[in-house]
Amino acid sequence: MTIEELKESIRCVPDFPSKGIMFRDLTTLIKNGEALKDMGKLLADLYKGKGVTKVVGIESRGFIGGSILAYELGCGFVPARKPGKLPAVTIKKAYAKEYGVDTIELHSDAISSDDVVVLHDDLLATGGTMRACYELVKSMNPKKIYINFIVELEALNGRAVLPDDCEVTSLLKF
Repeated sequence: MTIEELKESIRCVPDFPSKGIMFRDLTTLIKNGEALKDMGKLLADLYKGKGVTKVVGIESRGFIGGSILAYELGCGFVPARKPGKLPAVTIKKAYAKEYGVDTIELHSDAISSDDVVVLHDDLLATGGTMRACYELVKSMNPKKIYINFIVELEALNGRAVLPDDCEVTSLLKF
């Protein structure tokens, strides 16, 4: 499938979760085997030859594309989770959200200084969660960090809060 066909496979749901929001529902893309396969290959093409050793997927929808990306690249997958979900010693980062504070955690041994990491989430809106994940991974001193999304909502300008020192890519832009 082409990029345009992948975009067309995403359902738009008006006024969800609240009035005035146009929700981009990726479940219609991922339920289509051909679209899911092509999405995975297109994501991997962005990072082939860059020495990626780990993909960090952000809970929960980042687990889907992140796992596929790690599989396609032949590297490890690391889940970035909400508090209390990981069984071993963790490090964490709190961050502000529109209505309060949230926290993201990684196992303390998930990333090493030898790793080249892709941080992955399904959608870039305001960028706060990804920024927190970036700061958490950066504190573990990997060789390099890349940031990746399946979908970017350009009008929300989420890239503005992301770091200038790393490449940010989005497969589909709305």
